[in-house]
Amino acid sequence: MHDDFAANLRLLCSYYRSIAEVCRRLDINRAQFNRYLSGRYKPADHTMRRICDFFGVEVHEILLPHADFQPLVRLKPRGGEAPAADSPSAGIPDGLLAQGTPGMARYLGCYYEYYLSMSRPGSVLCTLVCLERHGDRVLYQRTERMRSPSDNRPCHNRYRGMALLLTDRLFLIDHESLNGHEITQTILFPSFKSHVSRLTGLKLGVADSSERMPCCVRVVYERLSEPVSPRRALARCGLYARDDPALDPGIVAAIRNDVGADEWHFRARF
Repeated sequence: MHDDFAANLRLLCSYYRSIAEVCRRLDINRAQFNRYLSGRYKPADHTMRRICDFFGVEVHEILLPHADFQPLVRLKPRGGEAPAADSPSAGIPDGLLAQGTPGMARYLGCYYEYYLSMSRPGSVLCTLVCLERHGDRVLYQRTERMRSPSDNRPCHNRYRGMALLLTDRLFLIDHESLNGHEITQTILFPSFKSHVSRLTGLKLGVADSSERMPCCVRVVYERLSEPVSPRRALARCGLYARDDPALDPGIVAAIRNDVGADEWHFRARF
């Protein structure tokens, strides 16, 4: 029996309207697909690759124990779920929370976050950030998808945080929830346009490497313009060369960490 694979496959299918739709789009016989869902059979290698490409996951990931796979798929908190005891709002005065929540509604949704990687110098890192209202707070999850430099296996970091709008600035504070080894802060300029498309600012964090060097980088948030399944959105995330044609040159220019001769501090730019 392939119970973990079957459970992971059922979870991925739950993001679609029906199993029939998944089979139709994959062009796989429904009876055969049901065997995979039951755990009685594991797909042949070429079929496994088709399934993984469709859902935007790696073969290594879909074969993970189900308990390890769930956090990779669940990119947003479930509506109505109570905030966890380790909520990032701990220590922030209630008055500040009340002040910072109004006005956040227009920023809810998912974004691609771009910045020059702190642990892989010279490369652009694209992550997925999902903000949603959670009771009287706006919480978010930021998910990194990279590959281990030692064996090229997929690896993930998952950050949980809270967002506030205070006097025309967006403040995002989060912590790394899988390993518990980092807290980051991002400050963004708000958008004064009728439609929020891009946000720029600065991010302060620690390089995810043995050096653990504190770093500050320019960052761009690009809002996803159309609804997309979380797994397909995450499939685009990862490391890119700065001249990769898949990247918008305007975004690459905006995240350059240069300092002008007349600048005394490292500053964000519109």
